[in-house]
Amino acid sequence: MTLGEIALWREIKNKKLGVSFSRQIPIDEYIVDFYGKDLQLAIEVDGSIHFEDGQQEKDTYRQKRLESLGVNFMRFSDLDVKNNLSFVLNQIKEKIENLKNPPLAPPKRGTAQ
Repeated sequence: MTLGEIALWREIKNKKLGVSFSRQIPIDEYIVDFYGKDLQLAIEVDGSIHFEDGQQEKDTYRQKRLESLGVNFMRFSDLDVKNNLSFVLNQIKEKIENLKNPPLAPPKRGTAQ
């Protein structure tokens, strides 16, 4: 685990955000850093390897594949997690809240209310 992954894991394990997360979970042919099964929420912490030539395209393909399976995705850089953990945690809390309580869709036009 990178330092960012270690720091984030300390903050999300043991249902500290109200959701149970696991580490290094296989989904399809991929392994995600952290996964909250109840919300189908994957969190990835990208270290320096993710910024090498061609890796971002692979990450995009991988993310789209997992999203096509119903996985909700969040991605942070290792530096963001290390340097601004409170911001990252707030982003995750917001995502959890939105997944638990999705906004109501407006009524469709031409339908009775």
